[in-house]
Amino acid sequence: MDAALKRRLQARFGERLTAPIHQRHDQTEIRIGPGDVPDVVRTLHDEADFRFIVLADLAGVDTGSVMQVVYHLWSETSSDWLRVIADGLSREDPRVPSVTFLWKGAEWMEREAYDMFGITFEGNRDLRRIYMPPDYQSFPLRKDFFLPDDAARSPGAGVRHMEQSHTPTNAKAATLIRKTRA
Repeated sequence: MDAALKRRLQARFGERLTAPIHQRHDQTEIRIGPGDVPDVVRTLHDEADFRFIVLADLAGVDTGSVMQVVYHLWSETSSDWLRVIADGLSREDPRVPSVTFLWKGAEWMEREAYDMFGITFEGNRDLRRIYMPPDYQSFPLRKDFFLPDDAARSPGAGVRHMEQSHTPTNAKAATLIRKTRA
């Protein structure tokens, strides 16, 4: 645990933090609002006291009530990894500024979070689906995504249809599918 890092973070970002700084083993965690992302990560990247030059990971999170974006940063100035959580994104329209202005590699990580969670990264020049088809309407890693057969979690214990599956054009494939469903 890097106590000096905690003191530096508190002194520099105290008023912007939305929760107390949390430390455990070799990780330090700070929480900020989505609008503070560009200024905070630029400071963490550029200032000599921090120099978090490596973005190791960026991920979307759905808590069930709010959306989050989590950044894992590394610096040679600290023995701790830094987890920055942009907290409190709206579930209806989750948006956060892109960090591609600092880390070009963030483009793909932001695309993945968009594809799986529907989080829009404002300023990402190529925000499109990576895994799902371009016309896919849902976001599979969100808590409100139900599979058609997920009756245990759907309203009234019934089936809630999410995606329209297509019927194979090949007659042999259609017959095989009917047999496996029977």
